[in-house]
Amino acid sequence: MIEDMSNFPSALEKLVEQFASLPGVGGKSAQRMAFYILRLSDNEAKAFADAIIQAKKQVHRCSVCQNLTDRAVCPICSGSKRDVSVICVVSDPKDVAAMERSREYNGHYHVLHGVISPMNHVGPDDIAIKELLKRVNGGEVREVIMATNPDTEGEATAMYISRLIKPLGVKVTRIAYGIPVGSNLEFADEATLFRALEGRREM
Repeated sequence: MIEDMSNFPSALEKLVEQFASLPGVGGKSAQRMAFYILRLSDNEAKAFADAIIQAKKQVHRCSVCQNLTDRAVCPICSGSKRDVSVICVVSDPKDVAAMERSREYNGHYHVLHGVISPMNHVGPDDIAIKELLKRVNGGEVREVIMATNPDTEGEATAMYISRLIKPLGVKVTRIAYGIPVGSNLEFADEATLFRALEGRREM
């Protein structure tokens, strides 16, 4: 909750509101960030603003895996040393970074950008499932690893996608979790992710 800022300039109030709209940022944290920005020099403030604008202009989805990149095709998809026959499906770009930290996975990825969540009005058409099916239909893929989070929505999304892919003759596996149910993949350590990949089971 943002404290009363009626005595502050409207521009400062708007800045606080923008920070408060970010995920996980409360009112007091938003105020601290806003006051920090005001203490920056003009050059520092401009560099901060330019970085936001530049990221918005240049970062987009990879045309193959849907991960975030500033190229037409991301480095993982365009590289020649990865196993193109295996696709690890994750719900968020942060999960790709988590899997890469394990240094044990050498396949490709597919980022859904969300999970199926009727409560939040997110259906199958709202996430990148069609793009995944197009890749699987290409003929090179022999295994799809479902690595969505082990919560209700992540499990439901994994099951839904599994039912779509199995008739195509492609193996679908689910990573084994040494991760507590309800937790997030991005917070898992490298050893846990390695065990999860090694112990994946067929769906």
